[in-house]
Amino acid sequence: MAELLRSPETLKKAKVELEQTIGKGKPIEESDIPQLPYLQAIVKETMRLHPPAPLLVPRTVETNVEVYGYTVPQGAQVLVNAWAIGHDPSVWENPTSFMPERFLDLDIDVRGRDFELIPFGGGRRICPGLSLAIRVIPLMLGSLINSFNWKLEGGIKPEELDMDDKFGLTLQKAQPLRVVPFPM
Repeated sequence: MAELLRSPETLKKAKVELEQTIGKGKPIEESDIPQLPYLQAIVKETMRLHPPAPLLVPRTVETNVEVYGYTVPQGAQVLVNAWAIGHDPSVWENPTSFMPERFLDLDIDVRGRDFELIPFGGGRRICPGLSLAIRVIPLMLGSLINSFNWKLEGGIKPEELDMDDKFGLTLQKAQPLRVVPFPM
């Protein structure tokens, strides 16, 4: 929601997609999500910029392995920085910009198969909450967008919204998002 409120044109595009596909103000069903590519792109872009866990669960190296000229010894613990991958300029054009459109032409998913976008990890130790998240997040976000109009509390302008992250076990906004819903 914070990224959408900071980018009113993106929010407007999402509302148009929902209105044309579902109908203005109508409840969204899980079966509607595949027909909402822009909403899905918004979720992916948000996961790229703000992964739920910035550092994935540590892994132990089973055998000596060489990575980019460095030897990682057997038994070493390795942390994967999902936040850094999502902000890597060698992988993403304009990596700090919120641009859901980038995912409309990319066949990249958050299910751990595409290492450019691994907010839930990958492999055998992928986050067990992945299935729930990929079903609930678009449903919840789409419902909020399709049911209400939104404005920032206190007359804050979208470009003034503080988007700093607070790093910890999970990633959260440094300053909580304060918004006011109002009828459409």
